[in-house]
Amino acid sequence: MQDQLNRHIHLIKTPKKIVSLVPSQTELLFDLGLETSIVGITKFCVHPIHFKKEKTIVGGTKSVQFDKIKALEPDIILCNKEENTEEMMLELEKIAPVHMSDIYTINDSLQLIQMYGNIFSVKEKANAIIENIKEKLEDFQAFINEKPILKTAYFIWKKPWMVAAKHTFIDEMLQLNKFENHYGHLVRYPEIKLSESKKETADLVLLSSEPFPFKQAHTDEMRTFYPNSKVMLVDGEAFSWYGSRLVNAFNFFKTLHQGPLKAIVSDSR
Repeated sequence: MQDQLNRHIHLIKTPKKIVSLVPSQTELLFDLGLETSIVGITKFCVHPIHFKKEKTIVGGTKSVQFDKIKALEPDIILCNKEENTEEMMLELEKIAPVHMSDIYTINDSLQLIQMYGNIFSVKEKANAIIENIKEKLEDFQAFINEKPILKTAYFIWKKPWMVAAKHTFIDEMLQLNKFENHYGHLVRYPEIKLSESKKETADLVLLSSEPFPFKQAHTDEMRTFYPNSKVMLVDGEAFSWYGSRLVNAFNFFKTLHQGPLKAIVSDSR
């Protein structure tokens, strides 16, 4: 079989011991009913919450303890092109087969869920999640259809300021919400120079709860650069976690549009 980088993965049988190095993929495994098969996770795998007490923490997403992983004797290690490094992958391949995901769109996410269904022999559960996501997506698309387009900046980091631009899963979710990316002329996660002498113009500025933990105080700071914009904190997991998290993400987006964005939408009409 192949992963999402079209690398060939050789598996003799259904893997029974899994190391997951991507938080959203760990959550997906749980929702696929594979809790007992997961033996190792990262310190950022916070869902479900009890995993941090019951599973072996092998490090972060960019740096892991290879000896710890080797001691777990995994049948497969699950990684992601964006979250994990190529150097890590090459070292991990010496321990067990490595499956790499590469997610930019919802379709990529659905493909990954299908892959996991096949790899771990949980096709029925995978198909159920896929159908649920498709239904929620269709419902949200109908909901958002008449909403106006809002020019939006999505910040993920401070010192330096960094945003989500084109060719990211976050941008896919922004477009789905009819949030035109203010930094759409850039790609990936560029550093941004902000200056009080040069005021930025956007309808909306979103400060993500992850990877940088933006707080309410940061919204006041951001208003010095975007004085005429609506600045607000948002759940970063809803915009950046793929997999089964998408089932809940669309409900979050609806709440966002029905609540905090009502005033700005009214002004934009």
